[in-house]
Amino acid sequence: MKLSHFKFELPDNLLAEYPSEQRDEARLMVLDRKTETIEHKLFKDLVDYFEEDDVMVFNNTKVFPARLYGNKEKTGARIEVFLLRELNAESRLWDVLVDPARKIRIGNKLFFGDNDDLVAEVIDNTTSRGRTLRFLFDGSYEEFRKKLKELGQTPLPKYIKREVEPIDTERYQTIYAKHEGAVAAPTAGLHFSKHLLKRLEIKGIDLAEVTLHVGLGTFQPVEVEDLSKHKMDSEEINIPEAAVKKINAAIDTKKRICAVGTTVMRTLESSVSADQHLKPFSGWTNKFIFPPYDFSIANAMITNFHTPKSTLMMMTSAFAGHDFLKAAYAEAIKEKYNFYSYGDAMLII
Repeated sequence: MKLSHFKFELPDNLLAEYPSEQRDEARLMVLDRKTETIEHKLFKDLVDYFEEDDVMVFNNTKVFPARLYGNKEKTGARIEVFLLRELNAESRLWDVLVDPARKIRIGNKLFFGDNDDLVAEVIDNTTSRGRTLRFLFDGSYEEFRKKLKELGQTPLPKYIKREVEPIDTERYQTIYAKHEGAVAAPTAGLHFSKHLLKRLEIKGIDLAEVTLHVGLGTFQPVEVEDLSKHKMDSEEINIPEAAVKKINAAIDTKKRICAVGTTVMRTLESSVSADQHLKPFSGWTNKFIFPPYDFSIANAMITNFHTPKSTLMMMTSAFAGHDFLKAAYAEAIKEKYNFYSYGDAMLII
């Protein structure tokens, strides 16, 4: 498969700037891979496609307010700093992206907050846009993290041109988010409401949780025509024993195992045993899934509608079948489904 196979024209008016009014009332397109048929539903109708002892696997990562705005010393130029990952808690070292990158050099100081509550110094250039910052902060680590939270904003994706609003603090986070560490939400999970989770449990569907801290690598553009040459950034994952037991039991009894989102699918495919079962794992993954690919664990998947030529679309295409997915996307555009992070969803069975 080549990069150009994943190109399509998407009208701007289908980019969702806001979430649906109710989480579980987004639209849901259901793709049946066996019959290659498409149904149009609401997200809450999801329950009808699962039976007792099926397993739904969620990514319980929590988004932290990763976007800061600071001013450069002397010039006062406004600089956006996007926190990617903490490199060293003790030294307050962070891997960040800065924008505009061309204005920032090693040794520059950046000031954050109305009273310059937080100061950071650029100590390394990691990539053309990336930098390593050392935050200069006298208080305890807890106070420092509190200050970052205070000054940070919900890291809405760049395609959303509006300012961050109070609704985003709640809605750009899944209701089951537990472990802080993501710089972007696992968006397929945004559609689940408390009421919908309760209905799934009442029906006897097992809910399992894994963690993948979404980094910007997930959204990094693919710049090579030959997909085998693309390298994913590593992201931290954790697959606990409790999830492994539920999922392996479902494999053995031939039940439906549904990955809620591409992040869950990548996590599960990163730790497969020789006999096609899931193994507990804690570490990092840079798994890049594109067609053709044989999936070992999940046999159903929930995902949003993705950007042209994105790694997310490539994985969905590997799971649904490339031609079928292209047909579904054409149908979604015709039926005016909303695309991207705050958009509608797709269930592939």
